[in-house]
Amino acid sequence: MEFTILAFLVQDGVTNGAIYALLGLALVLVFAVTRVIFIPQGEFVAYGALTLAFLDVGRMPGTAMLLVVFGIAAFLFDLVETRLRPGLPALARSAAINLVLPFAIYTAALFIVPTEPNAFVKALLTIVIVAPMGLYVYRIAYRPLSDATVLVLLITSVGVHLAMMGLGLAFFGAEGFRARPLTAGSFSVGFMPVAAQAVWIYGVTIAAMVGLYFFFEKTLLGKALRATAVNRLGARLVGVRTQLTGGTAFVLAATIGAVSGVLIAPITTVYYDTGFLIGLKGFVAAIIAGLSSFPVTALAAIGVGLVEALASFYASNFKEIIVFTLIIPVLIWRSLTTDHHEDD
Repeated sequence: MEFTILAFLVQDGVTNGAIYALLGLALVLVFAVTRVIFIPQGEFVAYGALTLAFLDVGRMPGTAMLLVVFGIAAFLFDLVETRLRPGLPALARSAAINLVLPFAIYTAALFIVPTEPNAFVKALLTIVIVAPMGLYVYRIAYRPLSDATVLVLLITSVGVHLAMMGLGLAFFGAEGFRARPLTAGSFSVGFMPVAAQAVWIYGVTIAAMVGLYFFFEKTLLGKALRATAVNRLGARLVGVRTQLTGGTAFVLAATIGAVSGVLIAPITTVYYDTGFLIGLKGFVAAIIAGLSSFPVTALAAIGVGLVEALASFYASNFKEIIVFTLIIPVLIWRSLTTDHHEDD
C-alpha cells in the first residue's frame, strides 16, 4: 500500500472513529447511571441528521411533531402516576415539561423554518428538537422499569429501538437525505486535503470529552450521576434523586446523538435506519472499554474507525463483519478474567 493511500485511510478512520467515540461516550454514560444498554442511541443520530436535512430544504421536520407526541405520552404516564399519588405541584411541573416545552419548540420551528436561517441556527434547532426526546423516552419506557434486571432493560431497549426506527420511517419516509456542511471547503495539511466538516467532527468530539470531564468533576448534578453510577441504592439513601439522574443521562445521550447526526449529515446519505449500524459501532467501542471508561471508549472508537477504514480497502465486502468481530476476543478475555456474581 502506498503511503498516500494509507494517509487517506487513516484520515477516514479517525473521522469515523470520532463519531463512534461520541456514541460510545453516550452509551457508557447511560449504562453507568441507569444500567441500560441503550441500543436506540443510533436512532437519535438518524433523527438529528434527517431533521437537519429537512431544515436545509425548508421543510418542517417530522421530529418536531414526534416530539409533541412523545411529550403527550409522557404526560399521560405522569397523569396516571399522579392519580395514584395526588399532587398538584407535580402535575403542573409535568405539564410544563411534557406539554408546554414540546409545543413551544414546535411553534418556534414553525416560525424559524420559513425564514431560511443559516447553518448554525439549523443545527441548534435540530439539537433543541431532538434532545428532549431522551427525557420522554426515559419516562415512557425506562423509568417504570428502573429497578428491573439488566436483561429486562436490554429487552426493553430492543423494543424501543424497533419502535423508534418504525417512527422514523413513518415521519421521514424511506428516502435517504443529506444536508449541507456547517462550513464548506477544505484546506491542505501537507499533501492531504482536510474537509472543514471533518475539523468540526474532531473539535466537537474533543469538546464533548472535556465537557463531560468538567461536568462530572465540577458540578453537583455530575457528582450525583457519579454517585448513582457507583451505588444506586446508596445514592437514594443519601438523598440523590435517581429519577432525575436517569432523565439527565438520557437527555445527554440524546443531545450527543443529535450532535452526531448534525456532524454526519453532510458527509453521508442518511436513511431512517442508518443510525442502528452507526450505533452498533459505537457499542463495539463501549464494550471494548468495558462500558465503564470514557477515555478508553474514545481510544477504542478511534481503533474501530481505523480497522473499518483498512477493512474497506482490503476487503470491502466484509468490513462490517471484521468490525463486529473485534468484540469477540474482548468478550472472551473478559469472561475469563472477570469474577462472576449472581444477580440479586
